[in-house]
Amino acid sequence: MYELHFAVPMAGAVLCTFNTRHDAPMVSALLKHSGAKVFLVESSLLDVGRAALKRLADSESNAASIPVLVTISDDAGPGEASGCAADYEGLIKSAPSEFDIRWPANELDPITLNYTSGTTSRPKGVVYNHRGAYLNTIGTVLAYDITPMPTYLWTVPMFHCNGWHLPWGVAMQGGTNVCLRHFTAAVIFDSIARHGVTHMGGAPTVLNMILNAPTADRKPLPGTVRVMTGGAPPPPRVLAGMEELGFAVYHIYGLTETYGPATVCAWMPEWDALPAEERARLKARQGFQHVAMEEVDVKDPATMESVPRDGEAVGEVMFRGNTVMSGYYKDISATKESMAGGWLHTGDLAVRHPDGYIQLKDRAKDIIISGGENISSIEVESVIFSHPAVLEAAVVARPDNHWGETPCAFVKLKDGAGATEAEIMGFCRQRLPHYMAPKTVVFEEDLPKTSTGKTQKFVLREKARAMGSLTKTGSSSKL
Repeated sequence: MYELHFAVPMAGAVLCTFNTRHDAPMVSALLKHSGAKVFLVESSLLDVGRAALKRLADSESNAASIPVLVTISDDAGPGEASGCAADYEGLIKSAPSEFDIRWPANELDPITLNYTSGTTSRPKGVVYNHRGAYLNTIGTVLAYDITPMPTYLWTVPMFHCNGWHLPWGVAMQGGTNVCLRHFTAAVIFDSIARHGVTHMGGAPTVLNMILNAPTADRKPLPGTVRVMTGGAPPPPRVLAGMEELGFAVYHIYGLTETYGPATVCAWMPEWDALPAEERARLKARQGFQHVAMEEVDVKDPATMESVPRDGEAVGEVMFRGNTVMSGYYKDISATKESMAGGWLHTGDLAVRHPDGYIQLKDRAKDIIISGGENISSIEVESVIFSHPAVLEAAVVARPDNHWGETPCAFVKLKDGAGATEAEIMGFCRQRLPHYMAPKTVVFEEDLPKTSTGKTQKFVLREKARAMGSLTKTGSSSKL
């Protein structure tokens, strides 16, 4: 996939990467929606790929609309299981040595198509153009302090916002790529030590995995490793712990619609003298737009006025600039809705502090409204994360007969650790206004996540709803 980030645009085509966790129905739907002409599939995913093509063929009367299948062998050799499909390595070996790059006629021509949330009936394809990809690559390299000749460890999937634009960014700086198909904390530490890794990226769940790795899995870092994290607001406890291990964490924020990274929590030198807990709290904020994004603001979506910079007034995060998507592919109405008033509406709620830094409070759909009060699930999760027995936590709304909704916490404990529902609730009540403390605690073996490490809150919301409305006496649960 790394090679294809260069080869496809150089051939004058548009690269469309699919989530490797998709099943055949979803892959088939995306092939149809994108109008793909060539379908490259790694051999380990060939069964899903062929099933997707069969579904597409059964629904299409025009054989010309079925893309050509090209298989990529796991061992970079000729594919044995490719059947009648073309083989990627074979095509490379037989290709002519002379090749003329097909440059875009216009810098706003599409370079990639990235699918974000959606269903098989209405996929949402985000179109990136050459100008935006070029600028966001530069902006990300500068925001992340990617120095010349880096060694980058891949734990961010390249299908996610084109790997945060780092296939191009690492090449721009003449770097070395260390690619992993699967990883654990032990594999990460081993790769860092073996290859002298200088940079890596990952969602907060990856950082949490590193932080809680058994002593036997850890290895000394060869030097400072710069880690770019995003995808979800990182708990301050995780940021502080990574700092203690010798990692320098760069907190970025963005969406598929902003080409991935769009803001960075730029570090101020005067913060170095602050206590570790305060440094982590400041670093957990989302910060400012990077140099390639024109503007980020927190606005009242009804009036489009900026909220006061007081750290209290909540508004919606909005972006505008060259590194905002061209639009949703084949969906003009959704594009117009998301870009109303000339700004990209993110659906993320935030405050802006007096120093200008923005801080997310929640997704609009994740805000819990209890007795008329808005509760930020992120704030509650941050407190639960600070409990010494907790490895992971996610908070969603549970129906409540008296208050309408109350916080329901899903918690995964560290190996060998113990905690009760009452203990978690009491811990929160000591550190939060009582109305914000969870009224329900559910212990889970694992929390559902996407391939990029984001907790799938929609799954947990369904679980909370299935538990029924909470009575006024309160409750706790264990599944």
